[in-house]
Amino acid sequence: MHKLGSVLLDQLLNADHGGHSGPRIACGRGHQAEFIDYRTKHVQTILGDVPLRRAYYHCAECPEDAGHGLLPKDQELDVVGTSFSPGLRRLMARVGAQEAFELARQDLAELAGVVVPTKAVERVSEAVGVAAEAANQVERAALLTGQGLPRAAASRLYVEMDGTGVPAVPHDIQGRAGKAPDGTAKTREAKLGCVFTQTSFDAEGWPVRDPESTTYVGAIETAEEFGPRLHAEAVRRGCTSATTVIVLGDGAPWIWNRAAADFPSAVQIVDLYHAREHLEAVGRLAFGSASATGKAWVAARRDELDAGDVAIIVREIGQLARRHRKVRQQLRKEAEYFDTNKLRMCYKHFRARGFFVGSGVVEAGCKTLIGHRLKQSGMRWTVAGANAIIALRCRLLGNRWEDLWRSAA
Repeated sequence: MHKLGSVLLDQLLNADHGGHSGPRIACGRGHQAEFIDYRTKHVQTILGDVPLRRAYYHCAECPEDAGHGLLPKDQELDVVGTSFSPGLRRLMARVGAQEAFELARQDLAELAGVVVPTKAVERVSEAVGVAAEAANQVERAALLTGQGLPRAAASRLYVEMDGTGVPAVPHDIQGRAGKAPDGTAKTREAKLGCVFTQTSFDAEGWPVRDPESTTYVGAIETAEEFGPRLHAEAVRRGCTSATTVIVLGDGAPWIWNRAAADFPSAVQIVDLYHAREHLEAVGRLAFGSASATGKAWVAARRDELDAGDVAIIVREIGQLARRHRKVRQQLRKEAEYFDTNKLRMCYKHFRARGFFVGSGVVEAGCKTLIGHRLKQSGMRWTVAGANAIIALRCRLLGNRWEDLWRSAA
């Protein structure tokens, strides 16, 4: 069936005399390009190899660095600079975004009967990822200048952000400080943001995320670069018309700096489970990891945390700091964490309003979207390669894969 299809495709693609449009055509730079001859190019498609006969034009007046040759047929069929058809590139990018490139090559051969080199899967996947990021940038510029068309939002729109390390090649971590024993870095931090809506509650009154409402943005970049990326996605999702915008995250300062800059009127909530982890850290510092007294202390503070009585927690940690000189500095740091975020820890109030108080969506995204693909054993990424795959996976997991190809078409 593939062979029959490739024969029909060959006849269809070569039925127009190779895109010949007369002895001369406009070169696109104000000159006239002259027809020279016909040239054949073999294009690999989902159905098989297809020879493509194309009219070749030459412009003698164009500068050398702009190129003299024109192949209108290549432009029409979107095969400029590649021997893979758009449909095959779509398949290669999809499997390359979801699994290691060698496994993707094997799946293409097994499931689609398409035999390509592993390196081709990698190059095509990253090239499509670059194209996806270019489309993101165009969309972002339009949205942030008021030219894009945002979607209608639900009454509540949530914005979450987090960071996770991606193993990097030596060139991209050279000279960077990190958490390795020698103080060097092994990874580069990828920042991930997600936006979703919530309009309903379950039978017990807990908020329920709207089905298929979660979209993602992400890249290895600074917080200052990441801020407009996430802000534009929230604008696209309708944050300007939402009744309430809620920003959820852990206690990382960069998250709240971005929230203040990009979502100044949003409700800010520190992830409850991160806050509980800090309480447990205090218990281990002051009482040891297996102390019954420490467990009782943590249990009492958790009740206070759930009630939003953060001032009591800060006072209690301060008392521990005065008694435990060896860990005084660490305990004071934990007290500062709670004091700095006390307005973001009004959990009783937040729950009374029916808000989510956990940032589990973006944490799961860090594991699923980034970890499952980019942090497998033995992997090392360039920043450019990782960002290309992250762009593809944000499109895939955010239900925007079809949008990418519709805009390309």
